[in-house]
Amino acid sequence: MIRLPTCPICNKELPAAGAESPVFPFCSARCKQIDLWRWCEGKYAIVDALTPDKLPENLPEPDPDAED
Repeated sequence: MIRLPTCPICNKELPAAGAESPVFPFCSARCKQIDLWRWCEGKYAIVDALTPDKLPENLPEPDPDAED
């Protein structure tokens, strides 16, 4: 069974076509604004320093022949 993604603020399930929504990954403009406010208040933080070796273009390519 595939589980639908949920809103990171209120945990409401998003519709199957939610990726086309202008408020994705949120369920509503309200949840999107709540998330922005939390960033502005400093409730969220990126704690892992970004170093050149962690940039996407410097990461090794996944091996397509490797089994998961």
